[in-house]
Amino acid sequence: MSIRTRFAPSPTGYLHIGGVRTALFNWLLARQAGGQFLLRIDDTDSDRNVSEALLPILRGFQWLGMDWDEGPTEDGKGSVGACGPYFQSQRGSYYQVAVECLLANGNAYRDYARPEELQVEREIAEKAGRTFVYDRRWMGDTAEKQAAFQAEGRSAVVRLKMPREGKCTFADQIRGQVEFNWSDEQDHVIQRADGTCLYHLASVVDDHEMRITHVVRAVEHLSNTPRQIFIAQSLGYDLPVYAHLPFVAETGGTAKLSKRKLDKYLKNKDFSALFVLGQRIASRTGKQVDQETFNPVIVDFYREIGFLPAAILNYLLLLGWSLDDSTEDFSVQQMLESFSLARVTKSPASFDPQKLLAFQSRWMQRLPLEDKALLAYPFLESAGIVKERTTENLQRIQAVLAAADDRIKVVGDILDYENFFIADDLVVMDAEAFDKRLRGDVDACQLLAKFRGKLAELTSFDAAATEKCLKDFVESEGIKFNQIIHALRVSVTGKAVGFGMFDALAILGSESALRRIDTALLSVNSTGTT
Repeated sequence: MSIRTRFAPSPTGYLHIGGVRTALFNWLLARQAGGQFLLRIDDTDSDRNVSEALLPILRGFQWLGMDWDEGPTEDGKGSVGACGPYFQSQRGSYYQVAVECLLANGNAYRDYARPEELQVEREIAEKAGRTFVYDRRWMGDTAEKQAAFQAEGRSAVVRLKMPREGKCTFADQIRGQVEFNWSDEQDHVIQRADGTCLYHLASVVDDHEMRITHVVRAVEHLSNTPRQIFIAQSLGYDLPVYAHLPFVAETGGTAKLSKRKLDKYLKNKDFSALFVLGQRIASRTGKQVDQETFNPVIVDFYREIGFLPAAILNYLLLLGWSLDDSTEDFSVQQMLESFSLARVTKSPASFDPQKLLAFQSRWMQRLPLEDKALLAYPFLESAGIVKERTTENLQRIQAVLAAADDRIKVVGDILDYENFFIADDLVVMDAEAFDKRLRGDVDACQLLAKFRGKLAELTSFDAAATEKCLKDFVESEGIKFNQIIHALRVSVTGKAVGFGMFDALAILGSESALRRIDTALLSVNSTGTT
């Protein structure tokens, strides 16, 4: 039998980084076996669904290269696959058949209890120090009882009639043999009074109808498994293989990483640094962001600021799985060759922003220069720095990327080098650096003016030529490099720090570099900075 796995996000929010880890393990399991990976939208909770969240979920998977064999169309408006539709909100007829079957075989019942009546029963149990177990006093198990309850103006939900004795035992690929007491299970509602069905029933029915062979999900669903097994067995379904993954824990802690604890996470310096990086890049590209939907817990955050899918997937692979004690870097092909559920750990894996950035930096270094430049273009365009895609602009981008090298960790970092792409009269000076290195250093300005003349005499303006020119100048003047190099850097790049000075001069070219030096020197005695 072909392996069929699924990931079933709820469009109640944007795509969670921990959810992607779960989806990745499902995707790898299916792909390496030549099976199918399904994407199913669990949208039974209409009150909490966010209509604008679906497309970012689909877009996130597309960006990561995690294709699905069956599921929603790329625009989210339809379904593709023999087992569709793949939106639970469109599968009510399947659930109704299951409800009727469970009612008919006595494994479910219509319950006419009012919420306030159940609340009273819970409070009584709590005061008595015992676990609340519904005594089914409002169970409509006969036509006569149903008619009587209805005459009182009551409406019914459908509940599972769970066993009260014995144990539910099942094998888990990660947890081993798992055991729950049936007496700990409540009679869970599977259908509301309005006829809509709830997650537990819908999930089991859909897994069966879609021929899912392996249910691989986060450990918080482990406690759901007994009631879902009860539903499946009551409907005569074969059980899938279960594997409950460790959850992705919050930075520096053991609790589950949550979209709702951003204020807490921002107190962690590594998480905060990544968040600030994203906000800075977003603001430069004119993206209006809401920190609730644009932060390091959400996948869209990484796409928008220039992370590489390969880096994200590589890092997520190691949140709860390892090949050995030393191997960290995996291409997608290597993941497919190496992954197995047998090496998934039981313990939570903490989300580490600093380590994720380290993976991103390594994958960025491996990326061919031409590919980096093509990725950088949209950021420069969105920021209004580069207007046209010309050969000259492409060459300039490649030159800056090559010179900056590992200073550019995410693609959006290219925006830190905007002064290499804009007109010389638009260069934004670092005011503090300008005051310290130029306006506040008369000797440096005099040396810079003299060196400007030497640069103007060069017939070649590549890095080697300008470096030799400065070395000769320093020697002839009997000075040290640092007596002029800082003033030169600020005047040409507008910044106090950056990549190699001679690379910067070569990228700008003679005409631009000399013009910028002239502009800086003219500004020294003015009342303001450029």
